[in-house]
Amino acid sequence: MNEMVILVDQYDSQIGVEEKFKAHRQGKLHRAFSVFIFNDQGEMLLQKRAFNKYHSGGLWTNACCSHPRPQETVEQAARRRLREEMGFDCHLNKAFHFIYKAHLDGDLIEHEFDHVFIGHHNGAIAPDANEVADYRWLETQALQNELKQSVEKYTVWFKLALGRALKFEATNRRRRASF
Repeated sequence: MNEMVILVDQYDSQIGVEEKFKAHRQGKLHRAFSVFIFNDQGEMLLQKRAFNKYHSGGLWTNACCSHPRPQETVEQAARRRLREEMGFDCHLNKAFHFIYKAHLDGDLIEHEFDHVFIGHHNGAIAPDANEVADYRWLETQALQNELKQSVEKYTVWFKLALGRALKFEATNRRRRASF
């Protein structure tokens, strides 16, 4: 069965559904999500996308990202894909959203209304090898330094969302520390 994505307007109102590959070939704006996970040491969980992914294979990115299915909320989809890709579940906080459009490998166009969630996890990780080639925890300053030296090793959406995700996490970390 073909996977479907939810087509949206600039306000994230659903305007239809489309087969996932067709939406990416035509660059249609669709709903998506990105999940950033941090641990108690302040490190971020990164995944290297499986090389067989239909785009951006072998690139480093946030813990997981995908598209909600029709009749599924964005948060339900984010938690489902976190379990499917990384083998764990945790509470997720909606941090922000943004729209971006980027030309990718394979003549695909990623045009997404991307909902960004942030969660915390300190337990076991059991990635699905069909989805994830590798994973690692990386301290955020080391990540920023690595990005300056090897920006081409990271997905486009990760680079766009990272700064705001780090600010959101830093603000919430300060709040948690004050309690």
